[in-house]
Amino acid sequence: MAAIHPDAGARSPKREAIERSVLLATETLLEEGSSWSELSIERITGRAGISRTAFYFYFRDKRDLLMRLAEEAAALLYSEAEGWWSSAGDGRADLPKALDRVIGLYLEHGTVLRTVSEAATYDEPVATFWRALVGRFIQATSERIEREQAAGRANPGPTQAIAFTLVWCTERACYQQLAQGGPLETDALREALAVVWLGAIYGCGAGEGPA
Repeated sequence: MAAIHPDAGARSPKREAIERSVLLATETLLEEGSSWSELSIERITGRAGISRTAFYFYFRDKRDLLMRLAEEAAALLYSEAEGWWSSAGDGRADLPKALDRVIGLYLEHGTVLRTVSEAATYDEPVATFWRALVGRFIQATSERIEREQAAGRANPGPTQAIAFTLVWCTERACYQQLAQGGPLETDALREALAVVWLGAIYGCGAGEGPA
């Protein structure tokens, strides 16, 4: 479910520039340690160099702003995963590479993704939005697993349930890595998730053939 904001069709260069300044200001404030619940629109607009009144011309409210930030981060993740989802060949070699890029981007934009994940625990519209966003990854993963099964390369099993479990496992693992201040080496996290995905889909570990 995409966030809906006023005059979504009017995408003038000026509008794009102002929206970009607000998004950047918000992400910067979050990275500097501001709490989302305590981060005021006044602080955001002050950092972005616009008035509070102007803010409401470009964004419906703080929730809309957070959804826009999350959408942008998710679009980058989706773009990196697309190579594995759309590949016509054997996905075993490409999967670890795609996971590596996705995890790297998740950690790079982790402040925003962590914020929306936490907001989803107490804000039902954000929770609905976040589940729908993650659901896109689940659906695309399920469709890829189905193709691998049809080609005889993947383990048999309920594709939607496998995809659901793998995607949420990855989201939770990356979230906890951020929430706990990186208790794992990033390379170890990447390797562990690759082992989980390859084992669940193909019955093999990184660098191995099918079971």
